[in-house]
Amino acid sequence: MPTSTMNMPAHAAETADPAETLLRTVECTDVEIVRFLWVDHNGIIRGKGVSRALLADRLRTGVGLASVRQSASLSDRAQPVPGFRAMEEVRVAADPSTFVPLPYAPGSAAVLCDLVNRDRSPWGACPRTFLREAVARYTEIGFDIVAAFEPEFTLLRDGAPLDDSLMLDGEGFDVANDFVVSLIRALRAADITVEQYHPEASPGQHEVTLRPAPALRAADHHVWQRAFTRGVARTHGLRASFAPVPLPGLRGNGNHVHVSLWQGDNAFCGPGGGLSEVARHFIGGVLAHLPGLTALLCPSVNSYERLVPGNWAGAFGCYGPDNRDAAIRVPSPLRGAETATTNVEVKLCDATANPYLALGAILHAGLDGLEREIDPGEPLAVDPNLLSAAELGRRGVFPLPRSLAEATDALERDELLMSALGSPRRELYTTIKRADVRDAEAMAREDVFALHARRF
Repeated sequence: MPTSTMNMPAHAAETADPAETLLRTVECTDVEIVRFLWVDHNGIIRGKGVSRALLADRLRTGVGLASVRQSASLSDRAQPVPGFRAMEEVRVAADPSTFVPLPYAPGSAAVLCDLVNRDRSPWGACPRTFLREAVARYTEIGFDIVAAFEPEFTLLRDGAPLDDSLMLDGEGFDVANDFVVSLIRALRAADITVEQYHPEASPGQHEVTLRPAPALRAADHHVWQRAFTRGVARTHGLRASFAPVPLPGLRGNGNHVHVSLWQGDNAFCGPGGGLSEVARHFIGGVLAHLPGLTALLCPSVNSYERLVPGNWAGAFGCYGPDNRDAAIRVPSPLRGAETATTNVEVKLCDATANPYLALGAILHAGLDGLEREIDPGEPLAVDPNLLSAAELGRRGVFPLPRSLAEATDALERDELLMSALGSPRRELYTTIKRADVRDAEAMAREDVFALHARRF
């Protein structure tokens, strides 16, 4: 539910026009600028600000954007992709239901947007539309999708980790308390509920998890979480980085994706507990496409500093119950709430991924598993780090790409994922990733770390 409806009667919240509600909220507050935000193909949150004087008009018309902006690499240089030109415009179209105030930026608010053609038809390079279309495929066969992103981030002060506490250490709670409380309050003001928080394993590393939500809303919430975390940190004299490995020697930040399918009840929960056949086939599809998926879930050069065995990053191509180094973990459901909490966790994802592309691609892969009834094989119930290469192979555990270049190659070989991405997105995405690889090869290693720490 949007923030602007929080104090309205339930029936009014359901029937009110979101654009009118947004405009009334702005009129009653000190908001001077509303940021129209979208996420580019490198996972960067970008936007254009609209003044309150022109807000009603721009909610109707959208905001102009040169199509070439969506072809920018991490270096912010437009890449030569046919159809993406400075002389060609698309529109940044606000979804008024996503409107939130920005407590860390007084006088500002924001709204998430789709990228559309000038006639308001979907544009083939809009990430949010990609996820919406994937969700529609499940709706056609009677499934609702519940998802959540679980990002880790590093708090830095003057370029160094804020703290050197242990994982789950009370000292870490104390050091970051003022920031974390401010962040939770800011998210709650945007009607986003935090479930848990704890200090993580690496210096300065913390994790804040949000309540699961329908797929599109879950991806939207992740965008807000990233924006709010960085914004609130700045007000506390800190920098928050979601980069996979912002500084050499750190363990790295993941962004695990939790998914379950529902048909009234949780379709992933088997009749006697455990995983249903629906869940197993979904896992089978994700495993079948995992090498290509890696380019969408670990989409930066820096991702592969984190995606290494022994790092609990999901670096092994397998699945297993509570197996924290398997690419797909099956978390233990909570006692007494088995139906509600049975889900599948895709561990290898990190926060350089565009959440709409990442979740959408997982859903396409899982749907292939459902349609072809792909058997995922036996789950791996032991730590894969303790097994020899020969034993891993015997158990069907396969290696994942070890670089962005390898992952992009795998994506281009995956016919289903390339078809799902569609044109021009598939050409655009792979071109951008190849440019990122070339740019990083021309930089000193420490500069590559610094670039990702700044961007994310």
